[in-house]
Amino acid sequence: MISLPPGTSAAGEPPERHSSPQKEEPDPLTLLLIEDDPADAYLVQELLGATRTPPKILWARTLADGLSRLSPEIHCVLVDLSMPDATGLEAPQQVIADAPYAAVLVLTGLDDASAGAAAVAAGAQDYLVKGQVDTRTLDRAVRYAVERKHAVLTTQRLREAERVAEENARLEHGLLPVALLRTGDLDHQTRYLPGRQEALLAGDFYDTVQSVDGAVNILIGDVSGHGPDEAALGVALRIAWRTLVLAGHTGSGMLRILDALLRQERNAPEIFTTVCVVTIAPALDSARMWVAGHPPPLVLRGGSIEFVAGTPSGPPLGIFPDTEWPAIEVALGAEWAMLLYTDGLIEASVGGALLGLEGLLRVVREHGGFDLDRIVGAVTGRHKYALSDDLALVLVRRPPAER
Repeated sequence: MISLPPGTSAAGEPPERHSSPQKEEPDPLTLLLIEDDPADAYLVQELLGATRTPPKILWARTLADGLSRLSPEIHCVLVDLSMPDATGLEAPQQVIADAPYAAVLVLTGLDDASAGAAAVAAGAQDYLVKGQVDTRTLDRAVRYAVERKHAVLTTQRLREAERVAEENARLEHGLLPVALLRTGDLDHQTRYLPGRQEALLAGDFYDTVQSVDGAVNILIGDVSGHGPDEAALGVALRIAWRTLVLAGHTGSGMLRILDALLRQERNAPEIFTTVCVVTIAPALDSARMWVAGHPPPLVLRGGSIEFVAGTPSGPPLGIFPDTEWPAIEVALGAEWAMLLYTDGLIEASVGGALLGLEGLLRVVREHGGFDLDRIVGAVTGRHKYALSDDLALVLVRRPPAER
């Protein structure tokens, strides 16, 4: 009978062990060694070859050859300060400039320790003195250098992301409108809540412009969708509307121009926009509205709060060509308030159900009128998932005349 060696199965292989799973080894690194001395290069290869996970080593005898072999696959570059085609810090500085993705380790002689420290100050991750390195020291130095380089790159990317975010925030703030109002007889308030996280601008838009004749023109709209493309389209429509108002355009004809602009600027044919345009007469006692598929404004007058009847006066922009939007006449009187909003308000979830028009009317009545902070708070402050859409509100109020 043939006896098998201890720990060997009949198939000639060690039996399976389930008590302690093998520890997964890290993927081997790829190193570029720039070293003109074959003896030093051989020593580095021997030391790293004895490690637990030997790296792949590429050897270049000159700086020029090393620079030509740089690629994003290289994790670390070991470069000698004494090269035939480079002097002083020229070699590590060139490697750092050409391979910003790789860690750099400088190899120095016994008399060049100060030069190694200078190389670290110039951007290298570490330096090693030849003749004072063993396998463990070299392996640890390489891996620590790679980790430090990763940390530096991560910090740089984070700072760049923060810088871009700050620039985008300044840009978005600059795109939000400032009302052009000359009259002191109206109270004008707005609120704006994008549905996108960490965004300041969304597909909802609004604006207020007072014409030369004293009429006050108000716009509120909602581009379908929630991304940056929709936000840009909303800004384009708002600026176009302001330009048209200042040029004297109003009514259904102006909406046809906005409709044509939308069709030219949208990224997909299914994109549409709801719009409500209000022109308050110079006497501030009446208004005319054009409502393109938008939720009806709320008006407080004579002690009653109600939606403007007859809205919408036509479909959203971008749906049907050659559309007309008839004007809706609204009598206001001497004391009134008007609330315009996007559907993000009435589509908010309150108590497990959408708020809706009747719910909005109830909220307004419960708070005794139009307090924008209380209205927004009623649908956002008490409910975890209140808003499912962007939200814009414009409140225009004519308070009682002082006696």
